[in-house]
Amino acid sequence: MGEPEIVHGAIPAGSSVLELGCGTGRITHPLIALGHPVVAVDESPEMLAHVRDAEKVCARIEHLALGRRFDVVLLASHLINTDDTAQRTAFLAACRDHVAGDGCVIIQQQAPGWFASAADAESVREGITFRVRDVSRPAPDLLSATMEYVDGDQVWTQAFTARRLDDADLRAVLDGAGLRLDRYLTDDRGWLRACLPDLA
Repeated sequence: MGEPEIVHGAIPAGSSVLELGCGTGRITHPLIALGHPVVAVDESPEMLAHVRDAEKVCARIEHLALGRRFDVVLLASHLINTDDTAQRTAFLAACRDHVAGDGCVIIQQQAPGWFASAADAESVREGITFRVRDVSRPAPDLLSATMEYVDGDQVWTQAFTARRLDDADLRAVLDGAGLRLDRYLTDDRGWLRACLPDLA
């Protein structure tokens, strides 16, 4: 879906990457192939078992304290859109605490325009069926839905509630975490780069 190329295009060649919430390595593996050493973090040992050629850390993002800093910290999968303010704050604190002074944080958010257009839908990519169902809007700037992934006779579902962050909201949550918006990486504002304040 182009995510690894977006990240790779926004950072120097060979940059070390701390990937928070790596899952099974959907972005990890292409980044490694593009020449980036990756430390992959996820709370699920089952998902980490699928990750190859990266240093693996089984931990919750909120509790991460590696005592190391990286050229790049990657927070993908729309984790910044959690409706849990304390969790969002902890995610961004982990980013700040692990990024090098001259490094950057790459963040994927739900594109602001998606909140108005999202609807039940189905698509197929590489033999896997992706379904968005039960879309609802329980409050202004909130969207709830269930994602369903079907691969043969295996089905995984994940229910979520996402909070829309407009430009002012995004700048405020980044500033509150000791980060500063550097620039958007995509026209839909779904990907962005943040830095420590003195480097923005």
